[in-house]
Amino acid sequence: MAMTIHTVSADCRNAWKLAHFWAALLDWTVDDDNAEGDDEVGITPRVDGPAPLLFIEVSEPKAIKNRIHLDLKPDDQAAEVERALALGAMRTDVGQTGDESWVVMSDPEGNEFCILKSG
Repeated sequence: MAMTIHTVSADCRNAWKLAHFWAALLDWTVDDDNAEGDDEVGITPRVDGPAPLLFIEVSEPKAIKNRIHLDLKPDDQAAEVERALALGAMRTDVGQTGDESWVVMSDPEGNEFCILKSG
């Protein structure tokens, strides 16, 4: 018996806003059946690929470092870091030494993700 990941879900304060941030960053689409104000908003790759992401509104704010985060592999790390910043991401310090080949960032609600070295 085998299983596959159906959806990766993330708790958030504003599902619509965060889904649109991630859709823009990943060049994915916001699912057609979602509307502003929905408490669950999904985004999907434009082509077959990884599991979709689902953003679920919760009342409490993020309080500590994420236990799970996304690692994004870009064609051009520097360009994608700048694009993420322009979309509302922030550089984030989680104790890096400065010798890492990845850049730690946070989305507009503070959820960490990494942009890996290109190549």
